[in-house]
Amino acid sequence: MAFIGMDHGTTGISFCIMSDEGKIIDIFKIGREESKKGLVSATEELQKRVDLDSVKLMAITYAMGDGISKILPTSQVKDRGILSISGAGKVTGGGTSVFSELEALNIDSIMIPGLHKNSESLDKLFRAAYSHQASPEKVSISYNAIKETGWSNFIVADISSNSVDILIEDGKIKGAIDACLGAMGVVHGPLDLEMIRDIDENNVSANECFSHAGAIKIAEIDGKVANMKDQLLENYRNGDEKAKLAIDTLIMTVAMEIAGLDIVCENEIDGIVLTGSIGSATEPFNFEDEINKYFKNKYPLKVISKESGAIGAAQIAMDVYNGEKEILGIEVNI
Repeated sequence: MAFIGMDHGTTGISFCIMSDEGKIIDIFKIGREESKKGLVSATEELQKRVDLDSVKLMAITYAMGDGISKILPTSQVKDRGILSISGAGKVTGGGTSVFSELEALNIDSIMIPGLHKNSESLDKLFRAAYSHQASPEKVSISYNAIKETGWSNFIVADISSNSVDILIEDGKIKGAIDACLGAMGVVHGPLDLEMIRDIDENNVSANECFSHAGAIKIAEIDGKVANMKDQLLENYRNGDEKAKLAIDTLIMTVAMEIAGLDIVCENEIDGIVLTGSIGSATEPFNFEDEINKYFKNKYPLKVISKESGAIGAAQIAMDVYNGEKEILGIEVNI
């Protein structure tokens, strides 16, 4: 018996295969461009690693997940659980092709929703403030975080191509701050006044601004999304001042966002969970040490796997199969 979790990430689609004892069998990632061009098949990669007949349930995350607010069977979800693909970062088609492959498999699957204004599980103030707060993989990341720490009141900081911070209170997601609203990631970031003016003057689209508003804006890096993080880190290693300023600025904005979520938590937080390719980084800088310079040991910090999105999705699949009716406050309706 096995379970599969899928993380629809910015640079690629990650899978975690988990045994019925909760042990990780394998984790692998498919690049978006490679998938779109037919250079790699999700089905073939899964078949190399697990007998698909042994898979009891698969949990899928896809795009914004703003078309659903409950965990539902994939067969019951319309339009793949999204309202639109516009304005959501660079669209390559790689994730779409993988989803199509998964639909064709004879495996029971569920879809995890994103966090948005129609998510009845969230605090009404967050729903009133923001139309969209986080994509579905942030739910699975948070689930993995609660499994790893046992904490009930904490903040998850997922720092990679984008930065999204999630507030969990009493074991439920209270709210989150999306990449276009607050902290910078490597690629994506908030739209400031200069960008709004450029958009109003028709010099650039809002989506193009969003996709160049992260640390790469400061480091003056452009190119394929999949390569930008490596280029930024390489520049940092080589002592490039713009790259150092970019990383330092990213860390500062993440610290501000975490502090803001702490303020609106009614309980004392147990700690902060760090994840993502940058949030879990130990070189060429240690993200945990750098963020702690702002917090001065005020919070316990816990670093979890950068593949926490796929791992958490597999854990959700396993627990839903075993009868769980609620995940982090989100209703399971199967």
